[in-house]
Amino acid sequence: MTITIYHNPDCGTSRNTLAMIRRSGEEPEVIEYLKTPPSRARLLELIPAMGIAPRDLLREKGTPYAELGLGDTKWTDDELIDFMMVHPILINRPIVVTPLGTKLCRPSETVLDILPNPDIGPFTKDDGEVVIDADGRRVL
Repeated sequence: MTITIYHNPDCGTSRNTLAMIRRSGEEPEVIEYLKTPPSRARLLELIPAMGIAPRDLLREKGTPYAELGLGDTKWTDDELIDFMMVHPILINRPIVVTPLGTKLCRPSETVLDILPNPDIGPFTKDDGEVVIDADGRRVL
């Protein structure tokens, strides 16, 4: 089985998501998307697979989003993807692809919805937030 994560190791959400995938018993293909950005064709596959619009994939914090005026609705989907190609930091993360689906995993625990084995045992995020308690119940 192949699981792929478009990952940024500097992002806590991305690190937590990767940890949950590994706790499920899978070793995913890890693509550090800032070093190896997805191609335009790959983005055009991922976006509809996630059921979102290109605008929904844009990251604002820590990016040139405001400087480029990307909040303006004048930009077409194609233009927004062009910006992501030039500035991969604009691509929100982590994106996870499994046989059960493709998701932008924000918050990180949404990855559990597409893992073949979501029973990962107790799990606490880097920031101390409990995702799955000692009894194996997902904390909402």
